[in-house]
Amino acid sequence: MYESFYGLAQSPFALAPDPRFLYLSESHQAAIQRILRALRRRESFLVLSGDIGTGKTTLCRALLEQLDKTAFSCLILNPFLSIDELLRQMLIDYGVVSREALQHERFAQATTHELIGTLSEFLLTLAPLRGSAVVIIDEAQHLKPVVLEQLRIIAGLHSDARLLQIVLVGQPALLEVLSADDLRQLDQRISLKAMLRPLDRKDVGHYVAHRLTVAGESVSVVFERSALKRLHVLSAGVPRVINLLCDRALMAGAERGVHEITPAMIDAAADAVSFRRSAADVDRPHRRRWLPAAGIALLVVGALIATALTVVPLHRVVEAQPPALPAQPPPRVPEIAALPIPPEEAELEAAAAARAPGAPVPAAPGATTPAQP
Repeated sequence: MYESFYGLAQSPFALAPDPRFLYLSESHQAAIQRILRALRRRESFLVLSGDIGTGKTTLCRALLEQLDKTAFSCLILNPFLSIDELLRQMLIDYGVVSREALQHERFAQATTHELIGTLSEFLLTLAPLRGSAVVIIDEAQHLKPVVLEQLRIIAGLHSDARLLQIVLVGQPALLEVLSADDLRQLDQRISLKAMLRPLDRKDVGHYVAHRLTVAGESVSVVFERSALKRLHVLSAGVPRVINLLCDRALMAGAERGVHEITPAMIDAAADAVSFRRSAADVDRPHRRRWLPAAGIALLVVGALIATALTVVPLHRVVEAQPPALPAQPPPRVPEIAALPIPPEEAELEAAAAARAPGAPVPAAPGATTPAQP
């Protein structure tokens, strides 16, 4: 056990929700203050959402400890309940009936109407005391829509006095469930929607120091600054993952007999719980993200450059002289039938031809052409 080696009275990074170890980051502090303020104002429906492991259940337990003394509380951790099972649990937690009553046939077989009537009678007794009944339902994203609608109706039975207050706690999927068309009446009655966010780099260091301080006064272990940085990267600021990695890192440090937790121990803890990402993803998380996009961009730019080298710019096409058209054969003139030439024109054409240079001298009538040698 590393607790005794490091001077700790208990494990500082247990996964069980313990309100003593609750670290109030900015979002956690704002959420719990807003919820408490809304409960004191007697608002009927409140919602607290957050991703897995952000500390919703721990905050709910801390919330119960800070309720006014006039508030009766009920914490439902199992959302897979029918409306009858939910009402029975509320009546038991409010002290209306004892747990032994579950064994009685009458209470076990009570109808929904009878259970609602019993709860209504209890709520009416709170009015003179200026009290209220608060029910916190964890993992509420798993509640059936019919159960959520029945809760709306039950809360509206004494809406004027606002005797019943319901806090729905769940993952971001809860907001999607409430936005469904068949739950619009409930969604419109929700007066507060708070959200828990992961821890940032600075909060991770404060978170680790806070839990070590709560676990023991004479703590003899130190997390190196680089180890806290690696812890933030590997856990993404989720408190549950931080607890898991720190617990394994302290175990490894105690086995080696060292009092300083290094980045290598954080990596070894991540390997031990199979939570380790590749070294490239941890050390250069952003580079891996833009490499595929950069490759695609380079391909596109290369294609554009190649296209620019092969395509003639538009202004050159406009300024250049148009190329010469290929020569085409002259159109064919249709043949026309020859007309007979009058004798007078024939004699004139013959005389003109005789006067032309180099033209043969016409022979006299009756003369014969000498034979050629």
